[in-house]
Amino acid sequence: MSSTIRVETITLGDELLLGIRENAHLTYLGNQLAHHGLEPAANLVIRDNPEDIRLFFSDAWKRSDLVITTGGLGPTTDDMTRENIAHALGEELVFDPSVEKSLKERFSQLQRPMPEINLRQCYRPGNAEILPNPYGTAPGLWLKKDNKILVMLPGPAREMHPMFEEQVIPRLQKEGIFPEIDCYLQIRTAGIGESTVAEKTEHLFQGKEALLVGYCAHAGMVDIRLSSLDSDIINEQALHDLADACRDALGEDFVCLGDRTIAEVIFRELRNLDKTLAVAESCTGGLLSSSFTEVPGISKVFHGGAVCYHNDAKVQMLDVPESMLDQHGAVSEEVAIAMATGACEKYGADYGLSVTGFAGPTGGTQVLPIGSIYLGYSSPVGVWAKKIQLRGDRASNRRRAATAALDWMRRKLRKYKLEEVFAASETGDLVD
Repeated sequence: MSSTIRVETITLGDELLLGIRENAHLTYLGNQLAHHGLEPAANLVIRDNPEDIRLFFSDAWKRSDLVITTGGLGPTTDDMTRENIAHALGEELVFDPSVEKSLKERFSQLQRPMPEINLRQCYRPGNAEILPNPYGTAPGLWLKKDNKILVMLPGPAREMHPMFEEQVIPRLQKEGIFPEIDCYLQIRTAGIGESTVAEKTEHLFQGKEALLVGYCAHAGMVDIRLSSLDSDIINEQALHDLADACRDALGEDFVCLGDRTIAEVIFRELRNLDKTLAVAESCTGGLLSSSFTEVPGISKVFHGGAVCYHNDAKVQMLDVPESMLDQHGAVSEEVAIAMATGACEKYGADYGLSVTGFAGPTGGTQVLPIGSIYLGYSSPVGVWAKKIQLRGDRASNRRRAATAALDWMRRKLRKYKLEEVFAASETGDLVD
């Protein structure tokens, strides 16, 4: 695989430029390209305008070896990608009867008449090949011209993702653009900033010119992306050796290889211990529970969660003593612990995790300003509380508080795992 291949992606749609919809296409395609040892040089977001499509595509086509577009292949009047890119390439649009047949079969299966407007999707640039779309009406297109490759994909993710993975990747591998092996590895960390992650690991990457290193910070976590620009120099095994060295350098800040969430890591730890979990949350308003319920199979571990925003709810649902709330306030070490232990008792769980705090933009005191968060943790070997101070807006503080709680529990499980296994063996609860 050549490391000199230039790739550009183009995402089309007014809704992307207007902020109506997030550009998830870039995230997906960037990740897929990185997995195969390529880094996109640029992503263009273009409105649904004929002149702009022709202009910006022509520039990208001149610069790049591989151009991937998403969106604008539908049947409506604002779907202009096919026609205008064909014009920019000097390609005549031809009617493809095989697409018409597929469309009619699809609408027949849906027991609906096919609108005449869908026939627009039967046209392709003369030298392009059709990429069938089993999940929608817009076929993709593959075109080789001037020693370059153009891939045109539909916009909906449920159509675009399988088309790329099942049809485009094998074609790019056959062309020698993608290697046959995965040349990408992600290392997930939590609880430290991007600069600290780099400080701990960058010495490991020195002198490795064929290695591409990237960092991505998000909501209390930092990911390191390692990919190979030349799989003959840095192969899959070399990447894993580097990852092992990073794991050692990062210590307890290392979460996992890949893109597992912290909730998934906790789930695996608790499943191995044959233990269960319940949560109680105030300012995070269900984010903790949601983090766990997104994990497949979590019912084996997660018993439930209580969102106790008002003080009365803390008393009624978790048996937090009113006197404790009066004396220490809802945002306190004592109440965080009481919420965690109350969740254990209410849901019959072995572990409890809680969050209470001032997310903002109002609330807080001189002693506990906005962003003051207390975490509570209850386990078979003890209870703890921890205070953190956040400095974002309300939405950011809520997300980061949930991440901090999850990461704290992950670290506690790792630190006290031996004690918990020993305690389980003493009581006869240890599972082989």
